[in-house]
Amino acid sequence: MSFLDGIVKCWTVYGSSYLAGAGRTLLISFVGTVIGCLIGFIVGIIQTLPADKNDPLPKRVILTAVKTLLKIYVEVFRGTPMIVQAVFIYYGIRLAFGLSMSMWAAAFFIVSINTGAYMAETVRGGILSIDSGQTEGAKAIGMSHVQTMLHVILPQAFRNIIPQIGNNFIINIKDTSVLSVISITDLFFVHKSVVGALYLYFQSATIVMAIYLTLTLTSSFLLRKLESKLDGADSYDLATTDTLAHTSGLAKYREQKRSRKS
Repeated sequence: MSFLDGIVKCWTVYGSSYLAGAGRTLLISFVGTVIGCLIGFIVGIIQTLPADKNDPLPKRVILTAVKTLLKIYVEVFRGTPMIVQAVFIYYGIRLAFGLSMSMWAAAFFIVSINTGAYMAETVRGGILSIDSGQTEGAKAIGMSHVQTMLHVILPQAFRNIIPQIGNNFIINIKDTSVLSVISITDLFFVHKSVVGALYLYFQSATIVMAIYLTLTLTSSFLLRKLESKLDGADSYDLATTDTLAHTSGLAKYREQKRSRKS
């Protein structure tokens, strides 16, 4: 059997399984990225909360303790491989505490908290990248810290970190392959099953690589479209002196003055 014949055989017999595995991969990646972004925003915002010396002591103590715990969470999940996290959470918690978690719940949980750890640092950096003068200006007009974050800082930070959100989604599409260690029937699990049935390793791997590449390229294209939409139109009118005069009513005053002189 030639290499191409092997690819045709794999797809003919297990084509629907490949597609189903790709669908599960996309589902886990999407849900994990969305929940992970929510976790990242919460953690990132808490990490940037100011703690002034004038604040009550209990508030400073609690805020410091929470920030320390969140820092440990971020460093642990950014500093260990997802495959180790999957084994530790799915098998380790059951053995250590007797808590049983379904493999699908574990899969969503693992991808979410892993993404959340990376997004927390991204959000923190996005918030700190906004000029401090905007925060000072918002406070000068009487806005609280919460109002400043919601209406001034976060909308700008969100635009800045959209590329990283897209990168995390693409990374999750590829990294969910490690979840086969807890028997998640994603695309890579299907590949291993096909290899076990047909012994056509490289042929099946070629199909799986093509599907992964299609998923990531399509995601990249759609995310670039989203970024271009958020950038707004390329053509716009500058607020020139004449435009400002017209909008302020000065143009009408000048025209009336000219008509009186004539």
